[in-house]
Amino acid sequence: MSLPARIRPLAPALIAALALAALPAPAHAATGGAAPGGAAADAVAPAATAKRTGGAAPGARATSRPRRHRHRRTRPRPRRAPVPAPLTPTGTATLLADGTASPPAGAPAQVAAVIAAGNRIASLPYRWGGGHASWEDSGYDCSGSVGYALHGGGLLAASATSGDLMSYGEAGPGTWITLYANRDHVYMVVAGLRFDTSGARPSRWQAAPRPADGFTVRHPAGL
Repeated sequence: MSLPARIRPLAPALIAALALAALPAPAHAATGGAAPGGAAADAVAPAATAKRTGGAAPGARATSRPRRHRHRRTRPRPRRAPVPAPLTPTGTATLLADGTASPPAGAPAQVAAVIAAGNRIASLPYRWGGGHASWEDSGYDCSGSVGYALHGGGLLAASATSGDLMSYGEAGPGTWITLYANRDHVYMVVAGLRFDTSGARPSRWQAAPRPADGFTVRHPAGL
């Protein structure tokens, strides 16, 4: 049977296609293809699709990315200022023969000034209310005497009664100066010497201590 002239150039290709279609399914598999309706194409397609899109194949469990641990930045703790060493008396004030007192070597300037102010009125007579209307007076009572000496050291701005001095400064005994006050009387100990109108013979500076029962104990801040 002879083919028409226009179909003759296509004859080799048609013969090859018809021969390939006539091959059985294993022959197709050997050539790298799959049988029509086979499962191989269906199994490969989702994986290929997933690889192209960066996702997971349908039905496959998605894997979560590992979490990055964020390190918290800790703020540096502020350094505490060093606590100053407490003042320690380098000695006891000396009671001189004239009734005045001499501060020990190394005493703070305020303590030396309190002693100097106390020396100016140490032997003046006792006078009730003295030293309250004016710092300079001819006589001083107990609170007027203590107030005058503290004022001379820059530790008291205005005169005060013994009752007022019960809340003076800070509570408890001081290192250099300690006040003992109640409603009726007040005295103080400065660098180991008592400054007191009670028992003054003739000076308010006295070496002998006295009982502190019934007195509120106070001291200037820092001293």
